[in-house]
Amino acid sequence: MQYRYRGKDNRGVVQQGMLSATSEDAAASELMRQGITPLSISVQEEKAGSFSKLNELPLFRGAVTLDELIVFCRQMHALTKAGIPLIRTMRGLADTTRSPMLAEVLHDITSRLEGGTTMATAMQAHPRVFSELFVAMIHVGENTGMLDDSFRRLSEILELERDTKRRVKQALRYPTFVVVALLAALMVVNFLVIPKFATVFNKLGADLPFLTRVLVGTSEFLLAYWPIMLFGLAVAAVLIRQWKNTESGRLTWDRYKLRVPIIGPLLELITLSRFARNFATMLKAGMPVTQALTVVADATDNAWVGRHIRDMRTGIERGESLLRTARHSGMFTPLILQMIAVGEETGSVDDMLNNVADFYDEDVDYGLKRLAESIEPILIVAMGVLVLILALGVFLPIWDLGAAAMGRG
Repeated sequence: MQYRYRGKDNRGVVQQGMLSATSEDAAASELMRQGITPLSISVQEEKAGSFSKLNELPLFRGAVTLDELIVFCRQMHALTKAGIPLIRTMRGLADTTRSPMLAEVLHDITSRLEGGTTMATAMQAHPRVFSELFVAMIHVGENTGMLDDSFRRLSEILELERDTKRRVKQALRYPTFVVVALLAALMVVNFLVIPKFATVFNKLGADLPFLTRVLVGTSEFLLAYWPIMLFGLAVAAVLIRQWKNTESGRLTWDRYKLRVPIIGPLLELITLSRFARNFATMLKAGMPVTQALTVVADATDNAWVGRHIRDMRTGIERGESLLRTARHSGMFTPLILQMIAVGEETGSVDDMLNNVADFYDEDVDYGLKRLAESIEPILIVAMGVLVLILALGVFLPIWDLGAAAMGRG
């Protein structure tokens, strides 16, 4: 937001101009930092065009990407480790970042820090940018005096998450392209090819085979009702999205998402790997087990797994061991349970959990490499069946007409 100010500098000379700030208090603080005593500060009304107004809407505002958060954590680690004051560090990063959304968030956090708020509390006001895990790590770093180490660990966690997402996208790129091409071919055949053949068959007045009648009926149905079907799909998508936003809906969706053939087990491995590594990071930072489980459960992107993690926390609060609660959750293999048992006996649960995460990452790497190989035969069979149905449906009547003509001849 732009503010018009009027004030006096150290020599008593009146200064006036424009200043960008998130609030009047932030503008006053910035002027005092520049050695100007503010006399008046007022909001400068801007005549924003329609494009600027659209950018201010939440729907059109860009989100802070994972790469931007990683760069932010690396910069904060380097600057805080060098002993630069926190407010000065945040203000400098806010002025130099290329992301308008991140700059706005950092300016707001700086203003809150100047008002005496802790960094974790200031970040908690922006849940769309900083997750529960992020805030918890910063909270631990502030309480232990190791804020630079917290930013370093956060950058490592975010880098692993980014690499996993990139590998999943790379593995799904080919199957997605084939499915899109297949759907496009179906639309072209139903909307352009089959109607032409149907016109020819109607002129000839021949009896059509059953498969051809099915294809022609499907094409006529799509041509007649495609606007209604498109509207129905849009309404269904909106209703499903709203249902997924409810607690029971998200729990059911995430539960059955893990049961999808081929992809479901891979998603479960990724989720459990993230849980083990985040849990180990919390414990290594000195956070109590129950609080660490709460943070990790809130940070996981699967409600079904998060529910099991909360059940583990409840079991530990009743006095049960981590091994017992992990066994009752049903999420871990015997090998993983054995590693957790060794960690409890040796007092190095965090190290064992990191080993568990490494074990899961190896399975994820193998699964991602085999994902395209597993889906490719299914796609080939589907394409073959589709081509066979189309070929028989189109050419069977032609063969019948040809045979009839030859018989008459």
